[in-house]
Amino acid sequence: MNTAAEATEDVLSTRSPAGRLAVLFLACLALSPATAAAQGQNGATAVRVDTVVMEPLSQTVPVIGRLVARQAGVVAARINGPIEEFMVEVGDRVEAGDVIAILNRDLLTARRDLAASELQEALAKMATKSAGLALAQQEKKRIEGLKSSAAFNKSRAEDVEQEVAIAKAEMQESEANAATYRSELRLAEINLSYAEVRARYAGVVTRRHAEAGSYVQVGDPVVSMVADESLEIEADVPYQRLAGLVPGTLTRFTLDDGSEHWAIVRAVVPTENPLTRTRAVRFIPEFGETERPLANEQSVTVSVPLGAPRDVLTVHKDAIIKRGGQSIVYVVQNGSAELRPIRLGEAVGSRLEVLDGLGDGDVVVVRGNERLRPGDKVTIDGQT
Repeated sequence: MNTAAEATEDVLSTRSPAGRLAVLFLACLALSPATAAAQGQNGATAVRVDTVVMEPLSQTVPVIGRLVARQAGVVAARINGPIEEFMVEVGDRVEAGDVIAILNRDLLTARRDLAASELQEALAKMATKSAGLALAQQEKKRIEGLKSSAAFNKSRAEDVEQEVAIAKAEMQESEANAATYRSELRLAEINLSYAEVRARYAGVVTRRHAEAGSYVQVGDPVVSMVADESLEIEADVPYQRLAGLVPGTLTRFTLDDGSEHWAIVRAVVPTENPLTRTRAVRFIPEFGETERPLANEQSVTVSVPLGAPRDVLTVHKDAIIKRGGQSIVYVVQNGSAELRPIRLGEAVGSRLEVLDGLGDGDVVVVRGNERLRPGDKVTIDGQT
């Protein structure tokens, strides 16, 4: 083999200028740093490699869903009466137990006072009957004490026995009347408390159905509310995609501001829409930071798994070379590049599922493979 000096001398001895330039170019190319780096040490090609690994595959498809409040609806009147005052406006946030509106309480207060008076009367009568029963029992005890004497009167003893029985019955009647009036007083107090229409849960007032002065009856709507801080996600999912949505499954969803968040499957509603072949799935969201306030019926995009997660063998996409309609890779074994045909499956991010041809832990060339030939010596870039 000619040395660099000998090559230079050959160039100089060449009579043709074109020949001199051609030979000089080939000499420079042979001695260039890029060529030397590509060949590496001892003529080996420098390459970069990646390892074939086993990893879980969970492909997803986007499904449009919406945020739904776990509590939403009307707050209704629980008694009849005119509305005296509203304490909230549309858009106001209220906590559970806050007063929303007040009904006129004059009639209700009068009924409460009447029930209290009737109860007091019943208690007084019960006290009278109790005293009468005590008197009858005292007389019976006195008569029984005369049984062994000549003063004992059997007829009188029998009369006293009946008087005690009558007194006991009257006492029971008075106790029942007192219990009735006590219940009526309790009902009057409850109705009086219903004059204050209160929020049953925390949320925002979305509509007022009446105004001050309006007369409402039991069940009439007073305001509408939505619990905007207890939101869930509901998505109508095609039935063939339900295999990967068992309760407890963690999945991602995207809001309309582009932010991504996590959600957990709470339930799959066992009712199918025959027109769309979908079933409603409820998710419990875990919201991070959002750019806009959340709202009931707001659209979201849920990443629904195509099926149950499974472990697959994957190879980096840069290791794949297409030749004649076949996928091949170069596997590094004992410092040499071995050509290996493989069969590929589904994509897993920047990697591809390997159905056949590779094993877990195989090292494949991902950079520099385009200039390799089977059996070429390689050196891994970054290793000595």
